Amino acid sequence: MRPMLDDLELPLVQEVSTFDRRMLAEHKPPGMDGSVLQNLGRRATSVLVWGVVTGDGSREFMETLDTRFRAGRPLPFVADITEDTAIENVLIDDLRFQELAGKTDRFAYVLTLREHQVPVEPEDVSFVDTDVLGEALDQVQGLVEGLDAARAFAEGLSRFVPQLGDLLSRLEKARNTT
Repeated sequence: MRPMLDDLELPLVQEVSTFDRRMLAEHKPPGMDGSVLQNLGRRATSVLVWGVVTGDGSREFMETLDTRFRAGRPLPFVADITEDTAIENVLIDDLRFQELAGKTDRFAYVLTLREHQVPVEPEDVSFVDTDVLGEALDQVQGLVEGLDAARAFAEGLSRFVPQLGDLLSRLEKARNTT
């Protein structure tokens, strides 16, 4: 099975590797020796794919890959090595191209893919204090009013710029004459 990113076949793949990390939290209970580890699951799996693209369609392939990278949307990914990891969709974290010498239209590409994990919706948010939102909005409103006052102050100072500029030139003349 050839590696596929969405409907785009990745040509001449030289290497596909995966990287997984488990998230553990260490808790040190007061008054006890040692600690307790809490398993927080795993981070999103990373997949590194590098290969070579050559020939007339190489520039079109690079443009298509770059367009999908810039879009930042999850894409289906299929490869032999990721079949057992149950990775269905990935995000393109990094994309690099390098022109290879010796033959025209030959480029190496390196894709860093990260498993797309759909965020889990909170189960119950009824305990959240909704008055906090009102207080935060009041604080922001006060900040906005302060910024408006600062802008008016700065605009008021603009009428003094010609006199201050003239004062500066007079002070420089006086310093040079002494």
